[in-house]
Amino acid sequence: MYVLITGAAGGLGRAFANECAKRGYDLYLTDISGPGLERIGHGITRRYGVRVLTRQCDLTRDDDVAGLFDDAAENGVKFGMLLNVAGVDFEGGFRERRADELLKIVRLNVEATLRMTHKVLNYRAEGPFYLVFVSSLASFYPMPLKATYAASKSFLREFACALGEELRPLGVRVLTLCPGGLPTNDDAISGITAQGFWGDVTTNSLEKVTRRTISRVLKGYSIYIPGLVNWLFRLAGALVPRPLLARLLYARWSGAQKEWLTV
Repeated sequence: MYVLITGAAGGLGRAFANECAKRGYDLYLTDISGPGLERIGHGITRRYGVRVLTRQCDLTRDDDVAGLFDDAAENGVKFGMLLNVAGVDFEGGFRERRADELLKIVRLNVEATLRMTHKVLNYRAEGPFYLVFVSSLASFYPMPLKATYAASKSFLREFACALGEELRPLGVRVLTLCPGGLPTNDDAISGITAQGFWGDVTTNSLEKVTRRTISRVLKGYSIYIPGLVNWLFRLAGALVPRPLLARLLYARWSGAQKEWLTV
């Protein structure tokens, strides 16, 4: 089975690539970072012996995405799974961010994910097909200081739920991953550290999250929230009125964000 992974040069994408290779899956990796892709591809090939194809691609560009699937077709690749990992966030309040940064969140997290998902369905192999959307625990809440990011991830979660039912008769299984903290890069680790105790207890290891995500989508699960504490936060949040929840979250994030943005 070929697995297509977007954002494959980043921490979570790289962890997914390693997990899939461990299971013996061939890989088609894409990212906007060409050198990062090459390093990961060579390393996985040497370690696991699976076939790895890579292609640098800006997922926000129609012509780049069209070129990616043309390349897959030329290599005789049909996909059995798509992991929509690519995404972006810019920390800081709405007024403090540039308009182009806010729009980039929507273009990559939402528009590019829809583009890839729509396209890949015409390039899937025979048999079951698996789709994973990387959303966030933030998708369940109104998130002051992360409003655009949280809303983009909420869109993905709702979209994936509906799409899963729509495509079920075609043998397509859809899972949404909604993690809390993930130590994907130095900025993410700084953010987790700035949250103190709550950052620690809501964070899960990349290896555990990727392993369980793949296992769950293969079994037909529709959503995965890693960690008991995160599940409890999700349930508690559903009981609190949304305006009050936004106020509480603003109180929490304003202090933590101020700390790590000034480090």
